[in-house]
Amino acid sequence: MKQNNSLLTRLIVSSLSVFLAGWLLPGVQIDSFTTAVGIAIVLGLLNATLKPLLIVITIPITVMSLGLFLLIINAIIIGVADQWIDGLYVRSTWTAILFSFLISTISSWMYRWGENR
Repeated sequence: MKQNNSLLTRLIVSSLSVFLAGWLLPGVQIDSFTTAVGIAIVLGLLNATLKPLLIVITIPITVMSLGLFLLIINAIIIGVADQWIDGLYVRSTWTAILFSFLISTISSWMYRWGENR
């Protein structure tokens, strides 16, 4: 079955993932689902613009750490989103890393669940 990757579908999945991850992690506070939609949009924009630049700048560190430095880059992206969005609060860098990991995992599960339906 062909997967529908429309922009609206990705926005809904990302928003639900952000909201669920924020609900699950005690160090993350998201004010409302509307805020989660805004967070998903900002994270999408930051992942499309800032993240590739950070990856290129940190290639040596990323290679030496066998890719684990990408977790720090994801935490930086979450931290920037935390600064830009009033309804998002992330307690620490470790919480940002876990938050990023949970968002990715939940999104992946939701896409796989949608493929099987």
